[in-house]
Amino acid sequence: MAPEIKYTKLFIDNEWVDAKSGKTFETRSPHDGAVIARVAEGDKADVNEAVKAARRAFHRNSEWRLMDASQRGRILNKFADLVERDAEYLGQLESYDNGMVLNLAQLVTGSAGKSIRYIASLADKIQGDTIPIDGEAFSYTLKQPVGVCGLILPWNFPIAMFLNKVMTALAAGCTVVIKPAEQTPLTALALAALLKEAGVPKGVVNVINGYGETAGVALTHHPHVAKISFTGSAEVGKLIQQAAGARNLKRVTLELGGKSPLVVMDDADLNLAVPYAAHGVFSHQGQVCVAASRLYVQSTIYDKFVEAAVNFAKSIKVGNPTDATVQQGPQVDEEMMNKVLGYIERGKKEGAKLMTGGKRVGSTGFFIEPTVFAGVSDDMTIAKEEIFGPVQSILKFDTLEEVIDRANDTNYGLAAGIFTTNINTALQFTKHVEAGVVWVNTYLFTGPQCPFGGVKDSGYGRENGIQSVDPYLEVKTVTVALPKKL
Repeated sequence: MAPEIKYTKLFIDNEWVDAKSGKTFETRSPHDGAVIARVAEGDKADVNEAVKAARRAFHRNSEWRLMDASQRGRILNKFADLVERDAEYLGQLESYDNGMVLNLAQLVTGSAGKSIRYIASLADKIQGDTIPIDGEAFSYTLKQPVGVCGLILPWNFPIAMFLNKVMTALAAGCTVVIKPAEQTPLTALALAALLKEAGVPKGVVNVINGYGETAGVALTHHPHVAKISFTGSAEVGKLIQQAAGARNLKRVTLELGGKSPLVVMDDADLNLAVPYAAHGVFSHQGQVCVAASRLYVQSTIYDKFVEAAVNFAKSIKVGNPTDATVQQGPQVDEEMMNKVLGYIERGKKEGAKLMTGGKRVGSTGFFIEPTVFAGVSDDMTIAKEEIFGPVQSILKFDTLEEVIDRANDTNYGLAAGIFTTNINTALQFTKHVEAGVVWVNTYLFTGPQCPFGGVKDSGYGRENGIQSVDPYLEVKTVTVALPKKL
């Protein structure tokens, strides 16, 4: 049974409003392509209204700015209670709009309260320093919120990214204008309603549904937006960075794409490595920025590993994401499905050996078989470009030195992993691999306490962890002259 669609308008100044243009757009189910709802389509005029509301809410004499930091934390904790109350509904809505298998969606919403509470706990821990300075003076620093933040969400994990960005900005004392991905706007609207219920004052949180070329461009170019946080493709991230410098030198944090290497040494426990490697690339249909999409297996165990990997991929059940027994759902839309199928064809043409999968499943919805390629070389397109689909590319290597160099030979640097029972091998790899997140004998395991982000073209800045609030703060140095005599 489909979840109720409660909110389809824009959320500005704690009110639900139509787009000024009156336009709407469709959001569709990836499961069968059916229209779920028509959602208000915001553009520049609506972004302007949302930024005005956020600026009013950020005024030095506003309720939000005068609020004690501990009270901000209490509001966010109340929001955590509400998210836990509605976790089942939010999980269903995420699965319906996004195609995420319901078990994964409910795992995300089930752990959301913990993530919110961790970030909420940082609200009253933001402190400056006193500074020893020569002469008769007293110097100290203030850490203050940067202002209005534009937060641009991806379509692959809408709820998780909403919480990462919005909670951190609010903990720092900022106000926000959120632009959800046009493919998946529904959960951002539902979460905004819960923030209002939790007691967030008017104008602090605003949501503008719309397209990147209109609403997104207006937000990134707006002169009164102090910071942009974006999660998405490297191509769009570079455009956002350019746009942010066109008006007012906005602060920017970017969490972009990846082509993450996962290395399996010949001393690894294959009973552990094979399922983790599969989970690392097939989870959420491969639509994960840290997907283990370059799988390097040492030559002495290569054939044995490939055989096990193929058998594992064949065991994965593909189908309706609301079915509790299904492990892989559809790609988010037809465009994404066709893009992934195009990469598969490219892999075959360039000489990679298709071991299993490679085709669309059925003719309804946007499903692709779990796909395994062997005999992949570093110069093949499927080994260089981010596929964002259920495609496992298995490459062969001989030595640790060799595989570290090959793992680093990419413009990306988001995540990496290694399976080995040799602690020296693990430490050498974690030290020298160029990635923001590295896993040893596990993959995709994380928590709100762990900083997350990339290097090189995978972006900069970190979400989660104690340092996550820093990009939302300005450091102000104050120096006070002291009288020479008491």
